[in-house]
Amino acid sequence: MGRTILTIIGVILAIWLAFTALGWLFSMLKFFFFIGIIAVVVYLVVTVLAKSRKSV
Repeated sequence: MGRTILTIIGVILAIWLAFTALGWLFSMLKFFFFIGIIAVVVYLVVTVLAKSRKSV
Protein backbone atom coordinates (compact mmCIF):
# COMPACT_ATOMS: atom_id res chain seq x y z
CA MET A 1 0.00 0.00 0.00
CA GLY A 2 2.78 2.43 0.92
CA ARG A 3 4.69 1.62 -2.24
CA THR A 4 1.61 2.35 -4.36
CA ILE A 5 1.05 5.71 -2.68
CA LEU A 6 4.71 6.67 -3.15
CA THR A 7 4.54 5.65 -6.81
CA ILE A 8 1.44 7.79 -7.36
CA ILE A 9 3.08 10.75 -5.60
CA GLY A 10 6.22 10.23 -7.71
CA VAL A 11 4.20 10.24 -10.94
CA ILE A 12 2.33 13.38 -9.90
CA LEU A 13 5.60 15.14 -9.05
CA ALA A 14 7.15 14.05 -12.36
CA ILE A 15 4.18 15.43 -14.31
CA TRP A 16 4.30 18.67 -12.30
CA LEU A 17 8.04 19.01 -12.97
CA ALA A 18 7.54 18.38 -16.70
CA PHE A 19 4.88 21.09 -16.97
CA THR A 20 6.99 23.49 -14.91
CA ALA A 21 10.01 22.87 -17.16
CA LEU A 22 7.84 23.47 -20.24
CA GLY A 23 6.64 26.74 -18.74
CA TRP A 24 10.22 27.82 -18.11
CA LEU A 25 11.21 26.85 -21.65
CA PHE A 26 8.35 28.77 -23.28
CA SER A 27 9.05 31.77 -21.05
CA MET A 28 12.72 31.76 -22.05
CA LEU A 29 11.87 31.42 -25.75
CA LYS A 30 9.39 34.30 -25.51
CA PHE A 31 12.03 36.43 -23.78
CA PHE A 32 14.62 35.68 -26.49
CA PHE A 33 12.02 36.39 -29.17
CA PHE A 34 11.32 39.85 -27.77
CA ILE A 35 15.05 40.56 -27.40
CA GLY A 36 15.48 39.53 -31.04
CA ILE A 37 12.69 41.84 -32.17
CA ILE A 38 14.25 44.73 -30.26
CA ALA A 39 17.65 43.96 -31.85
CA VAL A 40 16.12 43.94 -35.35
CA VAL A 41 14.36 47.26 -34.72
CA VAL A 42 17.58 48.85 -33.44
CA TYR A 43 19.48 47.48 -36.45
CA LEU A 44 16.91 48.88 -38.87
CA VAL A 45 16.93 52.30 -37.18
CA VAL A 46 20.72 52.48 -37.25
CA THR A 47 20.80 51.39 -40.90
CA VAL A 48 18.19 53.96 -41.95
CA LEU A 49 19.97 56.73 -40.03
CA ALA A 50 23.34 55.79 -41.54
CA LYS A 51 21.93 55.83 -45.07
CA SER A 52 20.14 59.13 -44.52
CA ARG A 53 23.35 60.74 -43.20
CA LYS A 54 25.31 59.44 -46.18
CA SER A 55 22.93 60.95 -48.74
CA VAL A 56 23.09 64.46 -47.20
